[in-house]
Amino acid sequence: MKMSDDFMLDFINDFAKHALKRAVWTFAETALGMITVGQAFTEINWVHIISVAGVAAIASLLKSIVIGMPEMKEE
Repeated sequence: MKMSDDFMLDFINDFAKHALKRAVWTFAETALGMITVGQAFTEINWVHIISVAGVAAIASLLKSIVIGMPEMKEE
């Protein structure tokens, strides 16, 4: 049984939407977790925070590809 092109495009678009949403969420959670409470805005090492949060977002994307996402319903 051959899948239609429309089905594959819908699946890829849906997967990309969910994977990017999860990666952005992971980026934000990681960045927020790294900001120390009570630290002055100018004392925050923004490059380090963005670097670590970026790696976490990439790991989230890779995890979505390898394991899948529960947000996507299997039909």
